Amino acid sequence: MAQAGQDAKFFQRGKIEEFRADLHAADAKDKKFVKRKTVLKKIVANITMGNDMSPLFTDVVQSLGTPLLEIKKMVYLFLVSYGRSAKPEQINMVIPFFLQDVNDRNPLIRALAIRTMSYIPIPVVTEALTENLRHCLRDRDPYVRKTAAICVAKLYTADPRKAEKGGFVEMLRDLLLDANATVVANAVAALSEIGDRPDGVIFKLNLTAANKLLAALEESSEFVPERHSDAEIMAERIVVQLQHANSAVVLTTIKILLYLMNYVENRRLIEYLCKKMGPPLVALLSSGPEVQYVALRNILLIIQRRPAILKNDVKFFFCKYNDPIYVKLAKLEIMYRLARAENYREVLAELQEYASEVDVDFVRKAVRSIGRLAIKVEEAADGCIQTLLELVEAGLAYVVQEAVIVIKDIFRRYPGKYEGVIPKLCDHLDSLDEPESKAAIVWIIGQFADRIDNADELLEVLVDTFTEETVEVQLALLTAAVKLFIYKSKSETAKNLVHKILKSATEEVDNPDLRDRGFMYWRMLALNPALAGEIVLSEKPPITTDSDRMDRGALDQLLLHTGTLGSIYHKNPETFIRNAAGRALTDSPALNPNSRAVLVHLPRPQLPDRPIHVLGRPVEPHESTQAPVDSSSRASLPLIPEDASESAPPPLPARPLQNNGNDQNGDDDAENSDQEDASRSRNNDPYSNLDSAFSNYLADEPKPMGAHQGRHNDDLLF
Repeated sequence: MAQAGQDAKFFQRGKIEEFRADLHAADAKDKKFVKRKTVLKKIVANITMGNDMSPLFTDVVQSLGTPLLEIKKMVYLFLVSYGRSAKPEQINMVIPFFLQDVNDRNPLIRALAIRTMSYIPIPVVTEALTENLRHCLRDRDPYVRKTAAICVAKLYTADPRKAEKGGFVEMLRDLLLDANATVVANAVAALSEIGDRPDGVIFKLNLTAANKLLAALEESSEFVPERHSDAEIMAERIVVQLQHANSAVVLTTIKILLYLMNYVENRRLIEYLCKKMGPPLVALLSSGPEVQYVALRNILLIIQRRPAILKNDVKFFFCKYNDPIYVKLAKLEIMYRLARAENYREVLAELQEYASEVDVDFVRKAVRSIGRLAIKVEEAADGCIQTLLELVEAGLAYVVQEAVIVIKDIFRRYPGKYEGVIPKLCDHLDSLDEPESKAAIVWIIGQFADRIDNADELLEVLVDTFTEETVEVQLALLTAAVKLFIYKSKSETAKNLVHKILKSATEEVDNPDLRDRGFMYWRMLALNPALAGEIVLSEKPPITTDSDRMDRGALDQLLLHTGTLGSIYHKNPETFIRNAAGRALTDSPALNPNSRAVLVHLPRPQLPDRPIHVLGRPVEPHESTQAPVDSSSRASLPLIPEDASESAPPPLPARPLQNNGNDQNGDDDAENSDQEDASRSRNNDPYSNLDSAFSNYLADEPKPMGAHQGRHNDDLLF
């Protein structure tokens, strides 16, 4: 801490001329390089603050000849910042220093030189890097080898053909047998980074290779089991890592277990793994708010796929008074998803407590969660309605508006059961000023106009401001007026009201949807009022919470990114990271039929020009007259040399197997809806309908059951 305080004085904006003069003055009498070190610290501090120090390139590079590691670090940091934009003659000045340092006796300097060269993707630097990188990959010091492993990935990014033709990918594969675990971990990370590129090489792991990589747990999910027993053996070996103290290791272990469970046939083992994953996830909630949020966003995905993991742990997600708002909202969503008939009382009591909080946004979410709970759990409907009425009577405007919106959905979910609360809602009509709540109360008045004595008076107040309302409210008013006229066709007030609103909708409004609906209603009422009544007052299908569920195929993809930024955004990395390759479950004979039914197939483009052969030695131009290679597939590289593996795995099916509908494996709580999910998962963009877990209510609004009646989607919900 003392050193940090001393270095704070260097963070002052300086002038280029002053720094250049100081560097030249340091050459005279500075045997211990104290002055040079001070000037370089000031330059690095200015780079950190965003000041352009590139004019000092030539002056700073001269310091590379200093045999002091601290000075070399600062100069190489300067090169990382400005090496890409340097002029050719400036880069040529640096090359001799690179070649000198890469052969230095100090392994730290060798690693520093090779790392800096990999950060400058310029042809002349890449050419100098190639041969030296080959030596560093075989260096006697593990620190140099692990640094060189990452440099291979950077070289592949700069020039894929040079990396493959030079045999660096094979050398990287050989590092997987290194005796040092850190070297192995970096080699796996580099291979994974190369494999994630759209033009990268596809790597495959067999059971023997995966066992050798358990020390590098971070990326071992690339293993594709060919038999159920392979997946079960790997899961049993990896499950012990759930007790690790590091949260990243825990999340990665859970990611791998969730991945392997798609290939496990033993139901008892799946139940055992679900029980083992619960406590580590709960333990993550004792960390800081940032780690909590990451854990909560991942849990939100996990419980949709494997709700049994935390089905008895809803209490751990109750909000604390000092939780940040983003943590509270995340917990609120998880509480709702874990709610069921056995624990709804505890959840409802907690939500009622939240509805009296100070934060308006949090209160709104809590009130909506009460309504969603009533729709999801039928046993909780009575208690939820009573709680919502108590909140309405409290008189807070924003609470009343949210309550009206969710009560409208409850009316549709349980028709003919709770209409007795309508008068209490109508009493607060004047306090509704938001479009969504206004549209909800108008729908209620129109739908139950035959039971509301003064329905015409209530609508007449709103019709006077028809042209000033939003389109959402205007559409609701138009339909409600037609329903009122059908219910009370003999009432002169109803006739005048519907005539007035139809005239306004067809003559005074520019919105084509509203105008067309007005003409449609007008002609229906003029030609056949009885038929109009049958259409407008037709029985509404009950609604359900199916819209809360994420598409199964997309969910399986997102779970492959557990513990990454994609699991926080709830989007696949290729949707927000340039050049990121998509990732999905890999088909194999061990893949469960239900997972195969929703399998998402991702196209993997090949490198342009001629194909690259990464097995064996590089292909020379005069030898390229061999049989053509299928352009739809990329080169495949085994991760372990042939002499280190046992036997070749069985070949994959030529095309994905079709689910015949006879599920004997049943790898979820219940999977009766997978056949329908399969057709939805094969869209070109499985993420087009995904929204944030905390987006507006329209994204979470329950939808009519319609054709979904009679099927049970219990694999993702209780």
